[in-house]
Amino acid sequence: MALHTWWLYVTAVFLIAGTPGPNMLHVMVQSIHHGPRRAIFSMAGLMSAVLLCLLASAAGLGALLKASPSLYDVLRYAGAAYLIWLGIKAWRAPVGKAAADPHTRRSAGALFGTGLATGLSNPKLIIFAAALFPQFLDTSRPFWAQLGILVASFVVIEGFWYGVYALGGRSLAAWLAPANRRKLFNRGTGVMFIGFGGALLGSRV
Repeated sequence: MALHTWWLYVTAVFLIAGTPGPNMLHVMVQSIHHGPRRAIFSMAGLMSAVLLCLLASAAGLGALLKASPSLYDVLRYAGAAYLIWLGIKAWRAPVGKAAADPHTRRSAGALFGTGLATGLSNPKLIIFAAALFPQFLDTSRPFWAQLGILVASFVVIEGFWYGVYALGGRSLAAWLAPANRRKLFNRGTGVMFIGFGGALLGSRV
């Protein structure tokens, strides 16, 4: 692929990846609750999901989902249910002493798993990649080398935005120390996750 084509791709992905969505909200929330260092496990789970979706799209799953609306609907409903469950969980999250209880500290594996599930909850990423990649691939050049560049660029940009949102969460953590503010934040976060789930329910292939 030509250099100017790659720059167009990088610019498009940079703007799209930075847009607030379930992944970025998840990173920020985990950074607030557990700190940026432990949020890295959540970021690793999210990034693993992104890689799986991108590779699945390259393997033809995106085309399969377009050709099989019923399969897409199954994944969509499951993803929406998971996001709505995250929203309800955030709404009901404890504040004050209950939230500070050391027994509520989540393991690295649990943080990774929740991040992975959150990232995989949106099958639209597979459709998105299937629609995006062909726009920047040069058919006269090796396919896999170009795909590797596109995926690697996507991962780097996505990782950059994870860092931005994690640092934003750290900045908010002190302000959210009072229980009333934390409760308001938890409920706002819950509404957003439920909204993302509702938006996914209303989407189509």
